Amino acid sequence: MDNKHYEAVKKCAKNNYDEIKILVPKGKKEEYREHAKEQGESLSAFIKRAIEHQIEDDDWK
Repeated sequence: MDNKHYEAVKKCAKNNYDEIKILVPKGKKEEYREHAKEQGESLSAFIKRAIEHQIEDDDWK
């Protein structure tokens, strides 16, 4: 990816997405990443799916 393309992608992300940073114990990130990979998704997609699932679950209570 050339610099021009990278900057365009970065600008698009900044304009269209919020960023959430979380801290996890050492080693857990790789565990989560591997699990996500086994599910055929990125770590980010896995985390978003987990959050949405929990919100749905909470709404049923």
